[in-house]
Amino acid sequence: MTARALVLAAVSMGTSTLRAPLRARDTELMSGGLRALGTHVSTRDDNLWTVRSRALSGPAAIDVGLAGTVMRFLPAIAALAEGPVTFDGDPVARRRPMAPLITALRGLGVDIESANGGLPLTVNGAGRVGGGEVTIDASASSQLVSGLLLAAGAFERGIVVRHDGPKVPSAPHLRMTTQMLRLAGAAVDDSTPNVWTVEPGRLSGRAWNIEPDLSGAAPFLAAALVTGGAVTVMDWPIGTTQPGDQLRELLTGMGGEATLTPEGLTVRGTGRIHGLTADLSEVGELTPVLAALAALADSPSRLTGIGHIRAHETDRLAALARELGRLGVQVHELPDGLEIHPRPLTGSVFETYDDHRMAHAAAVIGLTVPGVDLTDVACTSKTLPQFPALWSAMVQGTAGGSD
Repeated sequence: MTARALVLAAVSMGTSTLRAPLRARDTELMSGGLRALGTHVSTRDDNLWTVRSRALSGPAAIDVGLAGTVMRFLPAIAALAEGPVTFDGDPVARRRPMAPLITALRGLGVDIESANGGLPLTVNGAGRVGGGEVTIDASASSQLVSGLLLAAGAFERGIVVRHDGPKVPSAPHLRMTTQMLRLAGAAVDDSTPNVWTVEPGRLSGRAWNIEPDLSGAAPFLAAALVTGGAVTVMDWPIGTTQPGDQLRELLTGMGGEATLTPEGLTVRGTGRIHGLTADLSEVGELTPVLAALAALADSPSRLTGIGHIRAHETDRLAALARELGRLGVQVHELPDGLEIHPRPLTGSVFETYDDHRMAHAAAVIGLTVPGVDLTDVACTSKTLPQFPALWSAMVQGTAGGSD
């Protein structure tokens, strides 16, 4: 939500504010990328960021880090700038899928230089984008569609995006994009499956109230199942487009008890963790934590619909199979998922692969298996720099709202 609000603010008239934004590496990189294009972004107040739109221009250099939102949301914005805008990031970012977005933007008349269909790339912005209709295979990431839609109101003819390919993963994130576009004043039609239309029209600056990052809450709530305790995440929204809200159902299915009140979401462990059979195509980012719980369950699990997470920060299916196997779990890697057969676990080094979600998985298992050593917990700064401190406080029973 923070990433989308920043991008929408940059192409809206006037001033926008983001209350309770997520300050993390990904959102700092998004702010930096927009500043490089000329947008005024003030993040000095942790609780209230201010964005003032200005004429976009290059030359500019944008560091995407390992953030899929930055690498896929900002090229279309860069096309609205005058001048060259270069994009590059962490070495692993060069392997993340970008080619369908590049092809779509070229189909709209945008001049993009890319030697290999991904990063590094240069957008030679002309100060305008004509817009029109494009067909894209977004089966690798819903961000490929969101990256086109978020900028489309500023295109001269808007845009019609048609998806042609296997199922688009993480559909709730696309619903978040269209909902936020409408709140900013865009005319959006997503009534036809796999077709999204955004009419041309300047958006209006507004105040955004950013919800807590529900996916980031996954390891904390999972801790309740592992320990037989209780954890409360404050201010959990009653209604939301965030896919992380499915944690309530998923954790209940694995043996937890979830209670949602106006104050927040409380998950309690019951002393047993059950295996899970589920299609996680809409919530792929939850896979590492759910796989960690599955490794501690009293029955096997089968997690499917998540072939696309092979192209996330790391190949998460291969990484989970490797690291859980190192602890003693029997894991069968499927083309689109994992079969997990719990066995007695022993401590070992758990490689995180610079992937925040892998670190979350290791932390969950380490609550009950002695000697689990994460190679790098600092990678959690990608989306939650406070993770180590919050985790320690929760385990010690000193974190507000947790037991």
